[in-house]
Amino acid sequence: MTGLATPLSHLAVPLALSVALGPDIVPPGLMALALVCAVLPDLDALGLWLGIPYDHPFGHRGITHSLPFAVALADVGALLAPALGVDVSIAFWVLLPSAASHGLLDALTNGGLGIALFAPFSSRRYFLPWRVIEVSPLRPSELFSRRGLRVLRSEMRWVWAPCGVLALAGLAVRGLAGPV
Repeated sequence: MTGLATPLSHLAVPLALSVALGPDIVPPGLMALALVCAVLPDLDALGLWLGIPYDHPFGHRGITHSLPFAVALADVGALLAPALGVDVSIAFWVLLPSAASHGLLDALTNGGLGIALFAPFSSRRYFLPWRVIEVSPLRPSELFSRRGLRVLRSEMRWVWAPCGVLALAGLAVRGLAGPV
């Protein structure tokens, strides 16, 4: 079984961070960049159609899903901070978890070959000990099948609900949520 967490669920972490931290820290431009960083690693799925083997370092869930790639992506993205009107270090620390969450969420899925979390330093692929997220079908047309709906339920429980709690906690700390 190959697949991924659905692209929509990769948006949960940067959305939760943006809500939790608020627009003064994460203005809309930085939030948009964080959303891009969260889904960009799945561009490697194009390699499947270009003949790059799944288990190749540049294959699906390879280097673009690694933690070093997330650091590099956050570094490059942080260069845009002045244009977005935010401090470079704030941009980096918002972009890093947004990008790193991609590989980590995929490492929680129950399918595929694992994630090359430490590429390019190691080609070994890993899963986290808790493989609780149903792996999503690669074909978008299958997302609304019985299996696809099972995947969405799984992601609501293991991705969206915790991210919602993070967002609400941030709102509460900032005094915007009212009684919780």
